[in-house]
Formats: sequence, C-alpha cells, structure tokens
Amino acid sequence: MPVCPPDAADAGERFLSVRSIDKRFGAFTALDSVSLEVRQGEMVCLLGPSGCGKTTLLRTIAGLERQDAGQLFAAGRDISDLPPQSRDYGILFQSYALFPNLTVADNVAYGLRNMKRQARQERVTEMLSMVGLAGSQAKYPGQLSGGQQQRVALARALAPSPSLLLLDEPLSALDAQVREHLQLEIRRLQKQFRITTLMVTHDQEEAMVMADRIAVMQHGRIEQFGTPAEIYRRPATPFVADFIGQANWLPFSRVSGSQVTVGALRLEVRPEEAELQTGRLFCRPEAVELFATESCTNRFQARVVDRIYLGNRYRLALAADALPGQTLLADVSDQSHERLAALPAHDGLWVALPRQALQVFA
Repeated sequence: MPVCPPDAADAGERFLSVRSIDKRFGAFTALDSVSLEVRQGEMVCLLGPSGCGKTTLLRTIAGLERQDAGQLFAAGRDISDLPPQSRDYGILFQSYALFPNLTVADNVAYGLRNMKRQARQERVTEMLSMVGLAGSQAKYPGQLSGGQQQRVALARALAPSPSLLLLDEPLSALDAQVREHLQLEIRRLQKQFRITTLMVTHDQEEAMVMADRIAVMQHGRIEQFGTPAEIYRRPATPFVADFIGQANWLPFSRVSGSQVTVGALRLEVRPEEAELQTGRLFCRPEAVELFATESCTNRFQARVVDRIYLGNRYRLALAADALPGQTLLADVSDQSHERLAALPAHDGLWVALPRQALQVFA
C-alpha cells in the first residue's frame, strides 16, 4: 500500500520524512520499519554502535542503497525511487573523498559545473572563506592537514546550496582537538545556512554537542528520538540509558507503589514510575548527593573505594554495607572532593539517591 505524502500543513515544519523503511542484506535485517521526521533547518544525529543501521539509513536517504519497503519524502516530494543526483543533497564522508589531482578550488567547484565561470569562481572564494581557508585555492589536498581537507570537503558539499546535508562520520578520522573545533564550526555553518542536516556518528559526546535532536539506533530500529537533554535525563530504554553517559544500575524489589528495596535499603521512587515488581533502578552519577543531611530521602552511609580525576570533576566509586556487591558511581566537583579529603579516613559518608533522579526499568 503506498504511503501518503506529508500533509501540506506540515510543509513549513517537516522537511525530511522517512516512512517505515526496511532494508535487508540477505538474511540480515539492517533497517526494521524505521520512521523519522526531520524538521526544516534542524540538525539530527543518528547515533549508535557499529552495525546498528545508522549508515545504512543515511545511504538509503541518499539513494546509494535501495530500500526494500517504505518511502522517503523531502520537502513534500517523494524521492523514494529517484537516483542520487536528483535528490538535492550534499554529502560529506569520513574519508573526505577529495580528488588528489585537482586543486582546492577545482574540488570545491566540482558540483558547480553548470554555473558561469565568474559566478563559479566567486562561489568558490565565498565557500573557502566561510570554512576558514581563504587563499587556499591553488593548493592541492596533499598539501593540507586532515582538518583542512575536511573543511574543503565541507565547502564542496555546501557550494551547490543543497536543501539537505548528509554527514557520514565526518570527523572520526581527526585528532581530538581538531575534531572538537570542527564540531562547533560545522554547527555554526549549519545554523548560518539553515540547512537541514542528518549526521551519522557513534560518538555520544559529538551528538550531544552538535544535534538539535538525536535518534539512538540499535538492531536496525530507533530506540529513542529526542533532544539531547531528553535522551540523557529520561532515557526510554535500558540500552539508551547505558549507551548515553554513565549509569548506576541497582536491582530492586517493590514493597509498595512508591517504595522498593535495594539490598538492605528501602528507597522511595516517584509514584508515576511503572508498577514493576522487580527490575533495575537507573541513576546518573552526578545525581548522587554527597554529604546528605537527615532531611534527605533515600539517605545511607557509604565509603569511597576509588576515585578518578576527569579534569573538571572527580568520579568516585562508593561502597555501602547496605548494598553488598554493588559499586555506586558519583561525580563530584573539585570543591566537594576537597571536603571529602578533610574527612577522617575511617569516617563513613552520608549519601542520598534523590527520588526524582531514580528511573525504573524492567
């Protein structure tokens, strides 16, 4: 049955619509009924481990792979069966894919062959200036650093003014400092041009920095689609909770609607949490409260068994007699760590797991 195109009323908001896309390679299902809506001018990151289907989805949108089922719409136009050159996108790969025998100017101008010479030269100059490579027209890719080559590839992708920009792990081959700089640069240019962008990455920090929304993928499906804050603070599945950031997992048994037992502890959870009789409590390390006062709920004593310095904070490993066999991670500031250092070595530390920070999973 054909899928209806997006409603005209949504045209100003929705740009790219992925509708129930399936893709198989022999017996392997790479995409399993994937649906996704990308708004005009936003950057969406496809995030997940290797083999989750994110690159296959990007290549299917680009027309480099043919879906087995489902439809694709861009700006209200059905592009499901169009060849890649008719889909109006720019694409940037991890490998840059520059032509080594062409100058920087000729690489950027590659997609501008239909423009008049003067207009083409002006566009090349404009784009190289935009990416911070003004005056590099006569150089060859081999004379540039990896970061500079990726800037040329970005300029080439943006030069024809495509309505959609596709990025396939474009920064993973670069060193950390260059990668962090280009993350912000690509984000700035994407906002400046207001170009709808879909980016594949396996780096959760990169996705959190760059994306307006993130689609977390696993086994060919989208497990959660939301803003970075939504995905980090309220993960929809255990996989998302574990894949994004650090997590504490504590097995529980329910006592009542809002009370559970974890080891020898009785903890309060939010009443709206699912009424599972057993499962696991999830809590972020930074949500663990140190130096808890008597008025705090879910308060108990623990001791520090290990600590790691992370540059802007410490990550502590805590053990508690009430939680046998469990290690609790807590992230603390330098100031809080200094308070810890002032405590006698044999003293226990009062910590708390705030009720609002606990989430229940099966």
